[in-house]
Amino acid sequence: MKQLRIVPEKCTGCMQCELACSWVQTGMFQPSRSLIRVKIFDEQAAYAPYTCFQCDEAWCMTACPVNAIAINVDTGAKVVLDTVCVGCAVCTIACPFGTVFYNPSTQKAFKCDLCSGDPACAKSCPTAAIVYEEVTPGEWLPAWAEVINGNYLEAFGNGAPYTKQHDNIAAEIGKTGG
Repeated sequence: MKQLRIVPEKCTGCMQCELACSWVQTGMFQPSRSLIRVKIFDEQAAYAPYTCFQCDEAWCMTACPVNAIAINVDTGAKVVLDTVCVGCAVCTIACPFGTVFYNPSTQKAFKCDLCSGDPACAKSCPTAAIVYEEVTPGEWLPAWAEVINGNYLEAFGNGAPYTKQHDNIAAEIGKTGG
């Protein structure tokens, strides 16, 4: 199945994805209602779009007490069924990435549904930082974490306690294979 592939190095922070998403999802140019967000890393002068990963495990779907999140068989996206959702917002708490939102106007949860297989965010991105293609969800995260860590080390040097702690944790993980 196709997924959104995020390429943070290509993001310029133009926020076109947020505008396109909000337009398609709500009929208004209202980035606060967008289902994709652009994280600004001020210290690194970098940007990273993020949205629902459409996780295989889908904690939002598992946590829903009324089974109001289902899988779209055409796109594989986990979608909120408005007619079933009772607005308890448990799914918003369960999502470890913070990409399931609550709409106070409708009193329902809402999340990325991949625009039914034609994601507006990917179509509107002028730098191809968001691409809709066959991909393993979240595969870009380790490379992006490496970039952020490298920028941190460049800015603050290897002597920072945070870096030493991180090095020790990384070494332990390497020993356990984990």
